[in-house]
Amino acid sequence: MKRTNDGGARRIVVISTGGTIASRWQGTGYAADASGDDVLATAPLPEGVTVEVVDLFNVNSSRMTSAHQLALLRTVHETFADPGVDGIVVTHGTDTLEETAFLLDLHHADSRPVVLTGAQRPFGTGDGDGPGNLYDALQVAASVRDLGVLVVFDGRVHAARGTVKTQTLAADAFSDPSAERLGRVGFSRVDIERQPERPAPLPLPAAARTADPGATDAAPLPRVDIITHHSDGDPFLLNAAVSAGARGIVLVATGAGNATPEIADAVAGAVARGVLVAVTTRVPAGPLAEIYTGGGAVDLVASGALLTGTLRAGQARIALLATLLAEDTAGAGDPARGTALLRRLLEGPVRVEPALATGGSRSASAVAARA
Repeated sequence: MKRTNDGGARRIVVISTGGTIASRWQGTGYAADASGDDVLATAPLPEGVTVEVVDLFNVNSSRMTSAHQLALLRTVHETFADPGVDGIVVTHGTDTLEETAFLLDLHHADSRPVVLTGAQRPFGTGDGDGPGNLYDALQVAASVRDLGVLVVFDGRVHAARGTVKTQTLAADAFSDPSAERLGRVGFSRVDIERQPERPAPLPLPAAARTADPGATDAAPLPRVDIITHHSDGDPFLLNAAVSAGARGIVLVATGAGNATPEIADAVAGAVARGVLVAVTTRVPAGPLAEIYTGGGAVDLVASGALLTGTLRAGQARIALLATLLAEDTAGAGDPARGTALLRRLLEGPVRVEPALATGGSRSASAVAARA
């Protein structure tokens, strides 16, 4: 479907992938089944916007796979091959939105925006937040440039990097616990308060060119597992992941990145077998740091693991996956090269501009590059 608000409009493509924003009652619970056209029909269009819909797939985002995400990545790149497209909005379930957004951002080299949004309340409910979120996302996609991939939810604009789901049910579902929001949207105005600093984007991986979520005979994608440390935690699950063929492991440590001497030894063994290991923390906010030995971050780094800065488990896993896919595309077998690339993806900072960090703001017109 194509909807136009007025002539000479900004051309936005909405890629529909399912989630709560497309979910209807199934008798025992909600599941995604509404088309992108149905979802779009619930929302008014901002002034000066033309919208086209691509129904890519329709799943609850807890069922999202790497194949789904790579198919979306390919579709974003194919859509931007058309110079007449001004921006993309992706409607997505909230459970894994943070992972998809980060994967897209790591491979996003275009000045035009990709904006992800969704809903906390299902399609068609009287108090649904989907229509408002979609309206805001369209407005942002039609207004900004050079900000990478964004998450727009409940009137807030977030950078993809570092943004996670922080509320299970509340409308204000997303934030970056370690950084301020990127901006806000409302009353027909987009205000961008800081500029995200992102690592140099990766090229489209070979796996994205052939990714098919429905294929049963597709070549397997790199296995990347997440293992959480806790009281009484031991290396059993980490070693099991290695035995299962994991090429990357995210260790969710305690505190600023701490585990046990036994786990540090298991990390060393995994690294010796060519497995990339990244250490994050189960603490919601703050960076990791090499402070403690006795199995702490000091020993984990000495064993060959990399610390993830302020990235948490889901996005750390995406950084590992992107590294492995890039290595597979390049045909490189040098472990040092993979480690260097992963370090670059993990350490990419978010810079706050000094003039804006003290309370200033700017409207989208200050960052928009109108075609």
